[in-house]
Amino acid sequence: MCGINGFCDFNKRLQKEDIEKANELLRHRGPDDGETVVFQTPDAHIGLGHRRLSILDLSSLGHQPMYSDDKKVVIILNGEIYNFKELRCQLEGKGHRFISNSDTEVIVKSYLQYGIECVQQFIGMFAFVIYDMRLQKIFLCRDRAGVKPLYYYFANGCLLFASELKAFHQYKVFKKEIEPKAVSLFLSYGYIKEPYSIFKNTHKLSPGHYAILDISNQQLQLHQYWNVLDYYNKPVIDIGEEEATDHLEKLLTSAFEYRMVSDVPVGVFLSGGYDSSLVSAILQKNSMNKIKTFTIGFNEDKYNEAEHAKAVAHYLGTDHHEYYCSTKEALEIIPTLPYFYDEPFGDSSAIPTILVSRFARQQVTVALSADAGDEIFAGYGRYDQLVKIKKIKQYIPSFLARPSSKILQQLPVNNPRYAKLGEILSTETEVEISDNLSRHFTRKQVNALLNTTEKFKASLIDLDNIPLKSDFINTVLAADYKTYLADDILTKVDRATMSAGLEGREPFLDQRIVEWAAQLPSSLKYNKGNKKYVLKKLTHRYLPEKIMDRPKMGFGIPINKWLRGELKPLVMDIISRKNLQKHNLLNEDAVISLRDNYLTSSESDTSQLWLLLMFQMWWNQWME
Repeated sequence: MCGINGFCDFNKRLQKEDIEKANELLRHRGPDDGETVVFQTPDAHIGLGHRRLSILDLSSLGHQPMYSDDKKVVIILNGEIYNFKELRCQLEGKGHRFISNSDTEVIVKSYLQYGIECVQQFIGMFAFVIYDMRLQKIFLCRDRAGVKPLYYYFANGCLLFASELKAFHQYKVFKKEIEPKAVSLFLSYGYIKEPYSIFKNTHKLSPGHYAILDISNQQLQLHQYWNVLDYYNKPVIDIGEEEATDHLEKLLTSAFEYRMVSDVPVGVFLSGGYDSSLVSAILQKNSMNKIKTFTIGFNEDKYNEAEHAKAVAHYLGTDHHEYYCSTKEALEIIPTLPYFYDEPFGDSSAIPTILVSRFARQQVTVALSADAGDEIFAGYGRYDQLVKIKKIKQYIPSFLARPSSKILQQLPVNNPRYAKLGEILSTETEVEISDNLSRHFTRKQVNALLNTTEKFKASLIDLDNIPLKSDFINTVLAADYKTYLADDILTKVDRATMSAGLEGREPFLDQRIVEWAAQLPSSLKYNKGNKKYVLKKLTHRYLPEKIMDRPKMGFGIPINKWLRGELKPLVMDIISRKNLQKHNLLNEDAVISLRDNYLTSSESDTSQLWLLLMFQMWWNQWME
């Protein structure tokens, strides 16, 4: 795992000192090694920077930027190619010779053999940049799921690219102009969906995409090489429960084997839930030694999963490590969130994720996470709500559910529950209902908060590109995969693990699992209220139901209690008229009213105040 950044400046303003400063800001992603290089061509100045966290081939032969044998192709990579050994054997059969044991060299030789379409062969998590001096082109590429981040800025006669936005602030050509639609997206969902970022002309390279910059004509083109919707749109597989369970076990075992390849110690995040317990169980079954598992706990029972994790670890016989965090330790994380997340980010579970990453990093350099099980196999409680709402809407006359209905217009918009109910009842498709359930602020509330005459209809969902002809569970899963998974869950885990110099690996996002699961009947995912149906059946082969069957907790913290208690002085200081007047992006009276109502009323929505706090803390960190 590493950090990468660089530029192609057509006006030849940027120099080596610029990229060195940007590279230093990514040191936390790669504390072991760092290097920058600048090429001065007749058309542009081109810079490549890399920070290394050594995982494979710890020797200097894995050093980056890495060149082809003829020095005409150079690469910087963040991530891992898990099937690099098989690819290496194939390339050796075609006459290629290798001097290192790194996966980076395999990408270089694959590119030389197949061109940029070599990416189709990679099983892994990656973001890489290739500068081909022969073609005078720069290639930016991101993995299928978006596990590894890659931002780019294309304006002002320059292309900038980096693993994290913070690197751009070191380049004098970068213009820090707020993108209003991104603010609307953040307030709606708590994160900013790709391809947007908080800044104008600055984008996330979408998962499953690569970009090609032709230096000679200064044109940037985007290409999609993989799309999960292609698999959701395929015919449903005709398969029974036992056969599906067997095949899932086979796929997961292979995915785990790939992700245990490392020249440094590897562990597992264990919460005691189905996903992480299954990861731990299969790994322990196939390991000669006890695997290391890591859990953090809180002293409040409602948010403490440590006892469940301990029971699973004891049953499996893992080398288990747990750490109980104090409220003080958790609260100390909050001021660091804007720095590590670079743009407004509202998922408060980033706090325990950072804490468990720091704890695990004391003993291992790589940790397997069980994220994406909920999005692939239907694990969220929101899917239960969807089923109920779908049934209820059948009995509501259509004229009452229209947005123009007087009944809906009379619902109190200031009450979060009623405001959301009105938008849900007035929508037609399950994807739109799911979209509304995911919102922290409704559309009306967002437009009331924004201090602009331009009204945004921010939505995560491009209805034209979601397979609405599928059954509604698979349709909603496809939408979640394209939105919440990449831009909330994976962003959270990447920044949290990297802030601790820890590599996080996501076995459920092996494309073979994703592609197969997308074609499964939805009844093997959501079966009469039983969520993650086939995954739970597989887990019960390893762990008894008496240990596993308990209510889903999630990775939560008592943020509601803190905001009205220990964090109240911070809330009053940060969400103040003085701070709001610095940018004038938000309606001052509306924000202050929401703050005061929250602190005096139990009916208020905790997530709404948290998002406003995170936005203003981000502004103070990066815009002042």
